[in-house]
Amino acid sequence: MDAPTTTSADNGTSGGGGGWFTPRKNPTTAPDSEAETADRPAEGRRPASIRPVGRPGAAPEAPAADTAASPAGTSTGEQDHGRETPEAIPRPAPAAAQHAPSPAVSSPATATSPGPVPTALTPAPFASTLAPPPTAPSEARVPAQQPSPVPPAEEATAAPAAAGSPDAVLIRRAMAEVAPVSDKVTSYFYALLFVRHPDLRSLFPAAMDTQRDRLLRALLTAAEHIDNKDVLVDYLQNLGRGHRKYGTRAEHYPAVGECLIGALSKYAAGVWSPEMEAAWVRAYTTISQVMIDAAAADELRAPAWWYAEIVTHDMRTPDVAVVTVRPDQPYPFLAGQYTSLETPWWPRIWRHYSFASAPRSDGLLSFHVKAVPAGWVSNALVHRARPGDIIRLGPPAGSMTVDHTTDSGLLCVGGGTGIAPIKALVEDVAEHGERRSVEVFYGARTDHDLYDIDTMLRLQQTHPWLSVRAIIDQQAHQQLPDAVRAYGPWNEFDAYLSGPPGMIRSGVNALRDSGIPSDRIRHDSVEELVAAGS
Repeated sequence: MDAPTTTSADNGTSGGGGGWFTPRKNPTTAPDSEAETADRPAEGRRPASIRPVGRPGAAPEAPAADTAASPAGTSTGEQDHGRETPEAIPRPAPAAAQHAPSPAVSSPATATSPGPVPTALTPAPFASTLAPPPTAPSEARVPAQQPSPVPPAEEATAAPAAAGSPDAVLIRRAMAEVAPVSDKVTSYFYALLFVRHPDLRSLFPAAMDTQRDRLLRALLTAAEHIDNKDVLVDYLQNLGRGHRKYGTRAEHYPAVGECLIGALSKYAAGVWSPEMEAAWVRAYTTISQVMIDAAAADELRAPAWWYAEIVTHDMRTPDVAVVTVRPDQPYPFLAGQYTSLETPWWPRIWRHYSFASAPRSDGLLSFHVKAVPAGWVSNALVHRARPGDIIRLGPPAGSMTVDHTTDSGLLCVGGGTGIAPIKALVEDVAEHGERRSVEVFYGARTDHDLYDIDTMLRLQQTHPWLSVRAIIDQQAHQQLPDAVRAYGPWNEFDAYLSGPPGMIRSGVNALRDSGIPSDRIRHDSVEELVAAGS
Protein backbone atom coordinates (compact mmCIF):
# COMPACT_ATOMS: atom_id res chain seq x y z
CA MET A 1 0.00 0.00 0.00
CA ASP A 2 1.19 3.48 -0.77
CA ALA A 3 1.24 6.82 0.49
CA PRO A 4 -0.99 7.98 0.98
CA THR A 5 -3.65 8.58 5.96
CA THR A 6 -8.40 16.36 12.19
CA THR A 7 -8.09 19.80 14.05
CA SER A 8 -5.93 22.58 12.78
CA ALA A 9 -2.88 23.87 14.61
CA ASP A 10 -4.98 26.43 16.45
CA ASN A 11 -8.13 24.30 16.54
CA GLY A 12 -9.80 26.59 14.06
CA THR A 13 -10.75 26.27 10.44
CA SER A 14 -9.76 29.73 9.26
CA GLY A 15 -7.00 31.56 11.00
CA GLY A 16 -6.94 35.23 11.68
CA GLY A 17 -3.79 37.22 11.44
CA GLY A 18 -0.74 36.02 9.65
CA GLY A 19 -0.48 36.29 5.92
CA TRP A 20 0.16 34.31 2.81
CA PHE A 21 0.77 30.71 3.84
CA THR A 22 2.80 31.72 6.87
CA PRO A 23 2.18 29.47 9.89
CA ARG A 24 0.90 31.64 12.70
CA LYS A 25 2.65 29.64 15.43
CA ASN A 26 6.43 29.33 15.35
CA PRO A 27 8.13 26.31 16.92
CA THR A 28 9.60 27.08 20.30
CA THR A 29 13.38 27.40 20.30
CA ALA A 30 15.43 27.17 23.44
CA PRO A 31 18.25 29.78 23.69
CA ASP A 32 20.88 27.06 23.75
CA SER A 33 19.34 24.92 20.98
CA GLU A 34 21.90 23.01 18.99
CA ALA A 35 19.96 24.01 15.88
CA GLU A 36 21.36 27.53 16.20
CA THR A 37 24.45 26.78 14.20
CA ALA A 38 26.44 28.85 11.77
CA ASP A 39 24.28 27.80 8.87
CA ARG A 40 21.02 28.21 10.80
CA PRO A 41 20.96 31.47 12.76
CA ALA A 42 19.05 31.79 16.00
CA GLU A 43 16.41 34.00 14.43
CA GLY A 44 15.60 31.24 11.92
CA ARG A 45 16.73 30.52 8.41
CA ARG A 46 15.07 32.89 5.96
CA PRO A 47 14.28 31.83 2.43
CA ALA A 48 14.62 34.15 -0.51
CA SER A 49 11.72 36.52 -0.94
CA ILE A 50 8.73 34.93 -2.64
CA ARG A 51 6.52 37.03 -4.86
CA PRO A 52 2.74 36.66 -4.50
CA VAL A 53 0.87 35.01 -7.35
CA GLY A 54 0.26 37.39 -10.21
CA ARG A 55 2.83 40.00 -9.20
CA PRO A 56 5.62 40.74 -11.64
CA GLY A 57 9.09 39.78 -10.59
CA ALA A 58 12.43 38.58 -11.77
CA ALA A 59 11.35 34.96 -11.85
CA PRO A 60 10.91 33.20 -15.23
CA GLU A 61 7.63 33.59 -17.01
CA ALA A 62 4.78 31.34 -15.93
CA PRO A 63 4.13 28.38 -18.23
CA ALA A 64 1.29 28.13 -20.63
CA ALA A 65 -1.93 26.80 -19.18
CA ASP A 66 -1.78 23.43 -20.88
CA THR A 67 1.97 22.90 -20.63
CA ALA A 68 2.96 20.11 -18.26
CA ALA A 69 6.09 20.52 -16.18
CA SER A 70 9.03 18.92 -17.88
CA PRO A 71 11.36 16.61 -15.96
CA ALA A 72 14.05 19.23 -16.12
CA GLY A 73 11.73 21.77 -14.57
CA THR A 74 11.72 24.13 -17.59
CA SER A 75 8.79 25.30 -19.60
CA THR A 76 7.85 28.07 -22.00
CA GLY A 77 4.61 29.84 -22.54
CA GLU A 78 2.63 32.95 -21.83
CA GLN A 79 2.87 34.97 -18.65
CA ASP A 80 0.60 34.20 -15.72
CA HIS A 81 -2.03 36.94 -15.56
CA GLY A 82 -3.15 36.57 -11.97
CA ARG A 83 -4.62 39.42 -9.96
CA GLU A 84 -2.87 41.45 -7.35
CA THR A 85 -2.96 39.53 -4.09
CA PRO A 86 -4.46 41.10 -0.97
CA GLU A 87 -1.18 41.06 0.93
CA ALA A 88 2.46 40.15 0.54
CA ILE A 89 3.93 36.84 1.60
CA PRO A 90 5.69 37.25 4.92
CA ARG A 91 8.50 34.93 5.92
CA PRO A 92 7.59 31.35 6.86
CA ALA A 93 8.03 29.73 10.23
CA PRO A 94 11.49 28.42 11.13
CA ALA A 95 12.36 24.96 9.96
CA ALA A 96 11.62 21.98 12.14
CA ALA A 97 15.17 21.64 13.40
CA GLN A 98 14.82 24.89 15.35
CA HIS A 99 12.86 23.11 18.03
CA ALA A 100 14.87 22.70 21.20
CA PRO A 101 16.04 19.12 21.58
CA SER A 102 15.05 17.15 24.61
CA PRO A 103 17.76 16.80 27.27
CA ALA A 104 18.43 13.20 26.27
CA VAL A 105 18.49 13.61 22.51
CA SER A 106 20.39 15.95 20.25
CA SER A 107 18.55 17.48 17.31
CA PRO A 108 19.15 15.44 14.14
CA ALA A 109 21.22 16.85 11.35
CA THR A 110 19.33 19.14 9.04
CA ALA A 111 19.33 18.90 5.29
CA THR A 112 22.06 21.54 5.09
CA SER A 113 24.29 20.27 7.86
CA PRO A 114 27.29 18.08 7.08
CA GLY A 115 25.66 15.05 8.70
CA PRO A 116 27.34 11.77 9.54
CA VAL A 117 29.33 9.86 7.00
CA PRO A 118 27.18 7.11 5.42
CA THR A 119 27.85 3.73 6.95
CA ALA A 120 28.91 0.61 5.12
CA LEU A 121 25.22 -0.04 4.52
CA THR A 122 25.03 2.99 2.23
CA PRO A 123 24.78 1.78 -1.39
CA ALA A 124 26.26 3.73 -4.26
CA PRO A 125 22.93 5.15 -5.51
CA PHE A 126 22.33 6.68 -2.07
CA ALA A 127 25.87 7.91 -1.47
CA SER A 128 24.96 11.54 -2.03
CA THR A 129 22.15 11.44 0.51
CA LEU A 130 22.89 12.23 4.11
CA ALA A 131 22.50 9.26 6.41
CA PRO A 132 20.07 9.90 9.26
CA PRO A 133 21.52 10.14 12.75
CA PRO A 134 20.99 7.29 15.20
CA THR A 135 17.99 7.55 17.46
CA ALA A 136 18.00 6.81 21.16
CA PRO A 137 15.67 3.84 21.78
CA SER A 138 14.02 5.64 24.68
CA GLU A 139 12.96 8.42 22.31
CA ALA A 140 11.76 6.17 19.50
CA ARG A 141 8.44 7.11 18.00
CA VAL A 142 5.60 4.63 18.22
CA PRO A 143 2.28 6.19 17.22
CA ALA A 144 -0.49 5.86 19.76
CA GLN A 145 -3.12 3.23 19.16
CA GLN A 146 -6.41 4.69 18.12
CA PRO A 147 -9.35 3.82 15.88
CA SER A 148 -8.66 4.73 12.28
CA PRO A 149 -10.79 7.70 11.28
CA VAL A 150 -12.86 7.46 8.13
CA PRO A 151 -10.38 8.74 5.54
CA PRO A 152 -11.21 11.83 3.53
CA ALA A 153 -12.09 9.87 0.41
CA GLU A 154 -14.59 7.78 2.36
CA GLU A 155 -16.06 10.81 4.09
CA ALA A 156 -16.67 12.43 0.76
CA THR A 157 -18.77 9.53 -0.47
CA ALA A 158 -20.41 8.52 2.79
CA ALA A 159 -21.58 12.00 3.78
CA PRO A 160 -22.04 14.56 0.99
CA ALA A 161 -20.67 17.94 1.93
CA ALA A 162 -23.24 19.96 3.77
CA ALA A 163 -22.96 23.69 4.38
CA GLY A 164 -20.01 24.22 6.67
CA SER A 165 -17.98 27.23 7.67
CA PRO A 166 -17.87 30.13 5.19
CA ASP A 167 -14.32 29.16 4.22
CA ALA A 168 -15.32 25.53 3.63
CA VAL A 169 -18.20 26.61 1.37
CA LEU A 170 -15.88 28.77 -0.74
CA ILE A 171 -13.25 26.04 -0.94
CA ARG A 172 -15.74 23.42 -2.09
CA ARG A 173 -17.11 25.81 -4.69
CA ALA A 174 -13.64 26.17 -6.16
CA MET A 175 -13.13 22.40 -6.02
CA ALA A 176 -16.35 21.80 -7.95
CA GLU A 177 -15.28 24.33 -10.58
CA VAL A 178 -11.88 22.74 -11.26
CA ALA A 179 -13.00 19.10 -11.03
CA PRO A 180 -13.68 18.71 -14.80
CA VAL A 181 -10.18 20.01 -15.64
CA SER A 182 -8.22 18.45 -12.78
CA ASP A 183 -5.47 17.18 -15.10
CA LYS A 184 -4.84 20.69 -16.40
CA VAL A 185 -4.81 22.07 -12.85
CA THR A 186 -2.22 19.49 -11.84
CA SER A 187 0.03 20.15 -14.85
CA TYR A 188 -0.16 23.91 -14.37
CA PHE A 189 0.53 23.63 -10.65
CA TYR A 190 3.77 21.69 -11.20
CA ALA A 191 4.78 23.92 -14.11
CA LEU A 192 4.42 26.98 -11.87
CA LEU A 193 6.27 25.29 -9.04
CA PHE A 194 9.26 24.17 -11.11
CA VAL A 195 9.58 27.36 -13.17
CA ARG A 196 9.27 29.76 -10.25
CA HIS A 197 11.17 27.58 -7.79
CA PRO A 198 13.53 25.33 -9.78
CA ASP A 199 15.43 24.49 -6.59
CA LEU A 200 12.43 22.38 -5.50
CA ARG A 201 12.64 20.13 -8.58
CA SER A 202 15.25 17.94 -6.89
CA LEU A 203 12.72 16.93 -4.21
CA PHE A 204 10.67 15.08 -6.84
CA PRO A 205 11.43 11.98 -8.95
CA ALA A 206 13.16 12.47 -12.29
CA ALA A 207 10.08 11.06 -14.01
CA MET A 208 6.85 12.58 -12.75
CA ASP A 209 4.49 9.93 -14.19
CA THR A 210 3.50 8.44 -10.85
CA GLN A 211 4.14 11.45 -8.63
CA ARG A 212 2.35 14.03 -10.72
CA ASP A 213 -0.94 14.32 -8.90
CA ARG A 214 -0.05 13.12 -5.39
CA LEU A 215 1.04 16.35 -3.73
CA LEU A 216 -1.77 18.40 -5.22
CA ARG A 217 -4.34 15.70 -4.47
CA ALA A 218 -3.25 15.57 -0.83
CA LEU A 219 -3.50 19.35 -0.48
CA LEU A 220 -6.91 19.51 -2.13
CA THR A 221 -8.19 16.63 0.00
CA ALA A 222 -7.06 18.40 3.15
CA ALA A 223 -8.55 21.74 2.10
CA GLU A 224 -11.88 20.19 1.13
CA HIS A 225 -12.22 18.73 4.63
CA ILE A 226 -10.97 21.75 6.53
CA ASP A 227 -14.00 21.55 8.85
CA ASN A 228 -13.54 17.84 9.59
CA LYS A 229 -11.00 18.25 12.38
CA ASP A 230 -11.12 14.67 13.67
CA VAL A 231 -9.92 13.36 10.32
CA LEU A 232 -7.80 16.26 9.17
CA VAL A 233 -5.20 16.56 11.92
CA ASP A 234 -4.18 12.88 11.83
CA TYR A 235 -4.06 13.00 8.03
CA LEU A 236 -1.86 16.12 8.00
CA GLN A 237 0.42 15.00 10.81
CA ASN A 238 1.17 11.80 8.89
CA LEU A 239 1.86 13.87 5.78
CA GLY A 240 4.15 16.21 7.67
CA ARG A 241 6.16 13.38 9.23
CA GLY A 242 6.30 11.46 5.97
CA HIS A 243 7.50 14.46 3.96
CA ARG A 244 10.70 14.63 6.01
CA LYS A 245 12.13 11.79 3.93
CA TYR A 246 11.83 13.95 0.81
CA GLY A 247 13.93 16.70 2.39
CA THR A 248 10.94 19.02 2.79
CA ARG A 249 11.57 21.99 5.08
CA ALA A 250 9.33 24.70 6.51
CA GLU A 251 10.53 27.30 4.01
CA HIS A 252 9.26 25.17 1.11
CA TYR A 253 5.61 25.51 2.10
CA PRO A 254 5.03 29.13 0.90
CA ALA A 255 6.22 28.22 -2.60
CA VAL A 256 3.79 25.31 -2.79
CA GLY A 257 1.00 27.50 -1.44
CA GLU A 258 1.44 30.30 -3.94
CA CYS A 259 1.50 27.86 -6.86
CA LEU A 260 -1.59 26.09 -5.53
CA ILE A 261 -3.44 29.42 -5.47
CA GLY A 262 -2.07 30.29 -8.90
CA ALA A 263 -3.39 27.08 -10.45
CA LEU A 264 -6.77 27.29 -8.75
CA SER A 265 -7.31 30.96 -9.59
CA LYS A 266 -6.62 30.27 -13.26
CA TYR A 267 -8.95 27.30 -13.64
CA ALA A 268 -11.67 28.45 -11.24
CA ALA A 269 -11.73 31.95 -12.76
CA GLY A 270 -15.48 31.77 -13.24
CA VAL A 271 -16.14 31.73 -9.50
CA TRP A 272 -12.87 33.12 -8.14
CA SER A 273 -13.06 36.19 -5.91
CA PRO A 274 -10.92 37.95 -3.30
CA GLU A 275 -13.01 36.24 -0.61
CA MET A 276 -12.38 32.82 -2.12
CA GLU A 277 -8.67 33.51 -2.41
CA ALA A 278 -8.54 34.59 1.24
CA ALA A 279 -10.35 31.39 2.27
CA TRP A 280 -7.76 29.27 0.46
CA VAL A 281 -4.93 31.26 2.01
CA ARG A 282 -6.31 30.64 5.50
CA ALA A 283 -6.90 26.95 4.78
CA TYR A 284 -3.41 26.42 3.42
CA THR A 285 -1.87 28.32 6.33
CA THR A 286 -3.65 25.98 8.73
CA ILE A 287 -2.67 22.90 6.72
CA SER A 288 0.99 23.86 6.50
CA GLN A 289 1.22 24.69 10.20
CA VAL A 290 -0.04 21.26 11.24
CA MET A 291 2.43 19.58 8.89
CA ILE A 292 5.37 21.75 10.03
CA ASP A 293 4.59 21.15 13.70
CA ALA A 294 4.37 17.38 13.17
CA ALA A 295 7.68 17.31 11.28
CA ALA A 296 9.38 19.46 13.93
CA ALA A 297 8.26 17.21 16.79
CA ASP A 298 9.23 14.09 14.85
CA GLU A 299 12.70 15.42 14.06
CA LEU A 300 13.59 15.47 17.74
CA ARG A 301 12.99 11.75 18.24
CA ALA A 302 13.35 9.87 14.95
CA PRO A 303 15.39 9.98 11.75
CA ALA A 304 13.75 10.98 8.51
CA TRP A 305 14.57 7.52 7.06
CA TRP A 306 16.33 4.26 7.83
CA TYR A 307 18.66 2.21 5.65
CA ALA A 308 17.77 -1.49 5.54
CA GLU A 309 19.55 -4.48 4.04
CA ILE A 310 17.56 -7.23 2.35
CA VAL A 311 18.39 -10.48 4.17
CA THR A 312 15.91 -12.88 2.54
CA HIS A 313 13.88 -12.78 -0.67
CA ASP A 314 11.27 -15.54 -0.90
CA MET A 315 9.30 -15.90 -4.15
CA ARG A 316 5.87 -17.28 -3.22
CA THR A 317 4.33 -17.01 -6.70
CA PRO A 318 5.70 -15.73 -10.02
CA ASP A 319 4.64 -12.20 -9.03
CA VAL A 320 4.59 -12.20 -5.19
CA ALA A 321 7.67 -12.08 -2.98
CA VAL A 322 8.14 -11.93 0.78
CA VAL A 323 11.01 -9.52 1.39
CA THR A 324 12.70 -9.42 4.82
CA VAL A 325 15.07 -6.59 5.73
CA ARG A 326 17.35 -5.61 8.61
CA PRO A 327 17.25 -1.87 9.46
CA ASP A 328 20.53 -0.15 10.30
CA GLN A 329 19.10 1.05 13.64
CA PRO A 330 16.05 0.21 15.78
CA TYR A 331 12.77 0.70 13.94
CA PRO A 332 9.73 1.01 16.26
CA PHE A 333 6.30 0.27 14.85
CA LEU A 334 3.00 -1.38 15.73
CA ALA A 335 1.38 -4.43 14.16
CA GLY A 336 -1.06 -3.30 11.48
CA GLN A 337 0.95 -0.28 10.41
CA TYR A 338 2.77 0.33 7.14
CA THR A 339 5.85 2.19 5.93
CA SER A 340 7.21 3.63 2.68
CA LEU A 341 10.05 2.01 0.74
CA GLU A 342 12.53 3.46 -1.75
CA THR A 343 14.77 1.25 -3.89
CA PRO A 344 18.20 2.23 -5.27
CA TRP A 345 16.93 1.61 -8.81
CA TRP A 346 14.21 4.28 -8.63
CA PRO A 347 15.52 7.16 -6.47
CA ARG A 348 12.94 9.47 -4.85
CA ILE A 349 10.08 7.12 -5.73
CA TRP A 350 8.46 5.74 -2.58
CA ARG A 351 5.73 3.15 -2.19
CA HIS A 352 3.88 2.05 0.92
CA TYR A 353 3.85 -1.54 2.19
CA SER A 354 2.38 -3.01 5.36
CA PHE A 355 4.49 -4.88 7.89
CA ALA A 356 3.83 -8.60 7.58
CA SER A 357 4.54 -9.44 11.22
CA ALA A 358 4.33 -8.00 14.70
CA PRO A 359 7.59 -6.43 15.99
CA ARG A 360 10.24 -9.15 16.27
CA SER A 361 12.95 -9.60 18.89
CA ASP A 362 15.60 -9.77 16.15
CA GLY A 363 14.47 -6.43 14.68
CA LEU A 364 13.80 -7.84 11.21
CA LEU A 365 10.93 -6.47 9.10
CA SER A 366 8.98 -8.40 6.44
CA PHE A 367 6.82 -7.19 3.56
CA HIS A 368 4.61 -8.95 1.03
CA VAL A 369 5.11 -7.40 -2.41
CA LYS A 370 3.09 -8.12 -5.55
CA ALA A 371 4.55 -6.98 -8.87
CA VAL A 372 1.89 -5.07 -10.78
CA PRO A 373 1.92 -3.90 -14.42
CA ALA A 374 4.00 -0.72 -14.83
CA GLY A 375 4.82 -0.85 -11.12
CA TRP A 376 8.36 0.47 -10.88
CA VAL A 377 8.99 -0.19 -7.22
CA SER A 378 6.99 -3.41 -6.91
CA ASN A 379 8.66 -4.97 -9.95
CA ALA A 380 12.08 -3.94 -8.69
CA LEU A 381 11.41 -5.50 -5.28
CA VAL A 382 9.99 -8.72 -6.73
CA HIS A 383 12.15 -9.33 -9.79
CA ARG A 384 15.37 -7.41 -9.19
CA ALA A 385 16.07 -7.17 -5.46
CA ARG A 386 18.29 -9.78 -3.86
CA PRO A 387 19.81 -10.37 -0.41
CA GLY A 388 22.50 -7.79 0.26
CA ASP A 389 20.72 -4.96 -1.57
CA ILE A 390 20.03 -1.80 0.42
CA ILE A 391 16.71 0.04 0.47
CA ARG A 392 15.44 3.01 2.45
CA LEU A 393 12.47 3.01 4.84
CA GLY A 394 10.31 5.97 5.77
CA PRO A 395 8.61 6.33 9.16
CA PRO A 396 5.81 3.97 10.23
CA ALA A 397 2.27 5.21 9.73
CA GLY A 398 -1.31 4.04 10.03
CA SER A 399 -3.69 3.41 12.90
CA MET A 400 -5.07 0.00 11.89
CA THR A 401 -3.82 -1.35 15.22
CA VAL A 402 -5.36 -3.55 17.90
CA ASP A 403 -7.00 -1.84 20.87
CA HIS A 404 -5.76 -3.97 23.76
CA THR A 405 -7.91 -2.12 26.30
CA THR A 406 -11.03 -4.00 25.18
CA ASP A 407 -11.94 -7.67 24.80
CA SER A 408 -14.07 -7.30 21.66
CA GLY A 409 -13.65 -9.91 18.98
CA LEU A 410 -11.61 -9.08 15.89
CA LEU A 411 -13.00 -9.50 12.38
CA CYS A 412 -10.02 -9.38 10.00
CA VAL A 413 -10.53 -9.26 6.23
CA GLY A 414 -7.49 -9.49 3.95
CA GLY A 415 -7.50 -9.65 0.18
CA GLY A 416 -4.39 -10.61 -1.80
CA THR A 417 -1.24 -9.19 -0.21
CA GLY A 418 -3.58 -7.46 2.24
CA ILE A 419 -3.17 -10.59 4.34
CA ALA A 420 0.23 -9.23 5.47
CA PRO A 421 -1.01 -6.77 8.12
CA ILE A 422 -3.78 -9.20 9.12
CA LYS A 423 -1.12 -11.80 9.97
CA ALA A 424 0.71 -9.15 11.99
CA LEU A 425 -2.48 -8.37 13.96
CA VAL A 426 -2.99 -12.07 14.78
CA GLU A 427 0.60 -12.30 16.05
CA ASP A 428 0.06 -9.16 18.11
CA VAL A 429 -3.02 -10.63 19.84
CA ALA A 430 -1.11 -13.87 20.51
CA GLU A 431 1.86 -12.03 22.01
CA HIS A 432 -0.41 -10.16 24.41
CA GLY A 433 -1.70 -13.48 25.72
CA GLU A 434 -5.30 -12.60 24.96
CA ARG A 435 -7.94 -15.19 24.16
CA ARG A 436 -10.33 -12.91 22.33
CA SER A 437 -12.06 -14.33 19.28
CA VAL A 438 -10.31 -13.52 15.99
CA GLU A 439 -12.09 -14.32 12.72
CA VAL A 440 -9.91 -14.06 9.60
CA PHE A 441 -11.26 -14.04 6.04
CA TYR A 442 -8.51 -14.52 3.46
CA GLY A 443 -9.69 -13.61 -0.02
CA ALA A 444 -8.16 -14.37 -3.41
CA ARG A 445 -9.20 -14.72 -7.03
CA THR A 446 -7.84 -18.26 -7.34
CA ASP A 447 -6.41 -20.82 -4.95
CA HIS A 448 -3.02 -20.09 -6.50
CA ASP A 449 -3.23 -16.57 -5.03
CA LEU A 450 -3.55 -17.91 -1.46
CA TYR A 451 0.24 -17.80 -1.18
CA ASP A 452 0.28 -17.49 2.64
CA ILE A 453 -2.57 -19.82 3.53
CA ASP A 454 -0.23 -22.42 5.08
CA THR A 455 1.11 -19.83 7.52
CA MET A 456 -2.39 -18.76 8.50
CA LEU A 457 -3.55 -22.36 9.00
CA ARG A 458 -0.53 -23.08 11.23
CA LEU A 459 -1.49 -20.08 13.35
CA GLN A 460 -5.03 -21.45 13.56
CA GLN A 461 -3.75 -24.81 14.80
CA THR A 462 -1.67 -23.09 17.48
CA HIS A 463 -4.36 -20.69 18.75
CA PRO A 464 -7.86 -22.09 19.46
CA TRP A 465 -9.35 -18.58 19.50
CA LEU A 466 -8.39 -18.06 15.84
CA SER A 467 -10.55 -19.06 12.87
CA VAL A 468 -9.29 -18.74 9.27
CA ARG A 469 -11.58 -18.98 6.24
CA ALA A 470 -10.32 -18.84 2.66
CA ILE A 471 -12.71 -17.19 0.21
CA ILE A 472 -11.84 -17.86 -3.44
CA ASP A 473 -13.80 -15.70 -5.88
CA GLN A 474 -13.87 -18.21 -8.72
CA GLN A 475 -15.18 -20.98 -6.47
CA ALA A 476 -17.48 -19.03 -4.16
CA HIS A 477 -18.97 -16.99 -7.04
CA GLN A 478 -19.18 -13.99 -4.73
CA GLN A 479 -16.92 -11.16 -3.65
CA LEU A 480 -15.06 -11.29 -0.35
CA PRO A 481 -17.17 -8.58 1.40
CA ASP A 482 -20.36 -10.44 0.46
CA ALA A 483 -18.98 -13.67 1.90
CA VAL A 484 -18.04 -11.91 5.13
CA ARG A 485 -21.52 -10.45 5.46
CA ALA A 486 -23.05 -13.91 4.98
CA TYR A 487 -21.15 -15.24 8.02
CA GLY A 488 -22.38 -12.42 10.28
CA PRO A 489 -23.68 -10.79 12.34
CA TRP A 490 -20.53 -8.92 13.40
CA ASN A 491 -21.95 -6.10 15.53
CA GLU A 492 -19.90 -7.25 18.56
CA PHE A 493 -16.60 -7.21 16.65
CA ASP A 494 -13.96 -4.64 15.77
CA ALA A 495 -13.31 -4.89 12.03
CA TYR A 496 -9.98 -4.63 10.16
CA LEU A 497 -9.77 -4.50 6.38
CA SER A 498 -6.69 -4.65 4.15
CA GLY A 499 -6.51 -5.13 0.41
CA PRO A 500 -7.20 -3.40 -2.90
CA PRO A 501 -9.08 -0.07 -2.79
CA GLY A 502 -12.23 -1.54 -4.33
CA MET A 503 -12.34 -4.28 -1.72
CA ILE A 504 -11.90 -1.72 1.05
CA ARG A 505 -14.76 0.43 -0.19
CA SER A 506 -17.18 -2.44 -0.67
CA GLY A 507 -16.03 -4.05 2.57
CA VAL A 508 -16.73 -0.91 4.60
CA ASN A 509 -20.23 -0.69 3.12
CA ALA A 510 -20.90 -4.37 3.81
CA LEU A 511 -19.74 -4.12 7.41
CA ARG A 512 -21.81 -1.01 8.04
CA ASP A 513 -24.82 -2.81 6.62
CA SER A 514 -24.16 -5.70 9.01
CA GLY A 515 -24.31 -3.38 12.02
CA ILE A 516 -20.68 -2.48 12.78
CA PRO A 517 -20.36 1.25 13.59
CA SER A 518 -17.95 3.23 11.42
CA ASP A 519 -15.70 4.03 14.38
CA ARG A 520 -15.06 0.30 14.85
CA ILE A 521 -13.98 -0.31 11.25
CA ARG A 522 -10.25 0.19 10.76
CA HIS A 523 -8.38 0.30 7.47
CA ASP A 524 -5.70 2.26 5.68
CA SER A 525 -6.62 5.39 3.80
CA VAL A 526 -8.21 4.63 0.45
CA GLU A 527 -6.47 7.76 -0.90
CA GLU A 528 -3.15 6.10 -0.18
CA LEU A 529 -4.23 2.70 -1.46
CA VAL A 530 -5.10 4.15 -4.86
CA ALA A 531 -1.47 5.18 -5.25
CA ALA A 532 -0.12 1.85 -4.07
CA GLY A 533 -0.26 -0.05 -7.31
CA SER A 534 3.30 0.59 -8.37
